[in-house]
Amino acid sequence: MAMSKTGDFGNDKSPKRKREAEETAPSKRSQKRKRASAHPEDEDIDEERGINLALARMNPDLLADYIARKTKRFAKEATLVELEARRVPVHAFTDTTEWTEARILDQLPSFLEHFSDGAEELCQAPEETGSPHTLVVTATGLRAADLTRSLRKFQTKDVLIAKLFAKHFKLSEQVDVLEKKRVSIGVGTPTRLVDLLDSGRLYTFQFHLIRFPDTLLPGALKIDKLKRIVVDLSHVDQKRRGMLGMAEAQKPLIDLINRPEIKNRYGPVAAKIDLLFF
Repeated sequence: MAMSKTGDFGNDKSPKRKREAEETAPSKRSQKRKRASAHPEDEDIDEERGINLALARMNPDLLADYIARKTKRFAKEATLVELEARRVPVHAFTDTTEWTEARILDQLPSFLEHFSDGAEELCQAPEETGSPHTLVVTATGLRAADLTRSLRKFQTKDVLIAKLFAKHFKLSEQVDVLEKKRVSIGVGTPTRLVDLLDSGRLYTFQFHLIRFPDTLLPGALKIDKLKRIVVDLSHVDQKRRGMLGMAEAQKPLIDLINRPEIKNRYGPVAAKIDLLFF
């Protein structure tokens, strides 16, 4: 029986067959695209305006499932119990599907007015310093700066729109501002907001020879008067990533909105906090 010139009998790896196999095998890129489209309802990207249109159509049930999937993506080693503990409950979400305008930068002030008591309320602030009624949370310092500028119409000579992100600002500087100023709206990244919530200091009191137990004073950012948290979720960057598609932003965001002192105020309770996704 004849053999090939190379001495390989019935060689399956001839150049022609190898080429055919490569052409029929799915590429890594196509496999990645297929995985990404497992939930096609999650994406409807308007690249020109930099927004994911799909999120505006999600009611609280869909949002809860969407966020749970994104949480699982960056917590592959987590157990089912741990994932369930990080799940944001459906009753936390305010249904914003009635808002029909595009969720772009210029529309944020109108969005806030629609889901509050209007511009007059947004221009006011609690008497206590560092105690905003609204927090706007976004992925990066650059985006936070843009959002802050878009909300300037709600700032007055007595009330501050606070920049609460790390870009160009030290934590100590922001603590100082919050301890001195009345704040209506705070705009920041989740990591810096968590740091400001946890910026409380130990207070030691001693009377003569009696030393009393140390007391942890509240952080510079206070949430006693907080009415709403607005998450800048529809915005996507040049890589088509939204806030929940960035590992560096996703986990701190979930940590923030799941803090017990915040999570316990979702739903029909006294001192309710509305969770809105813009």
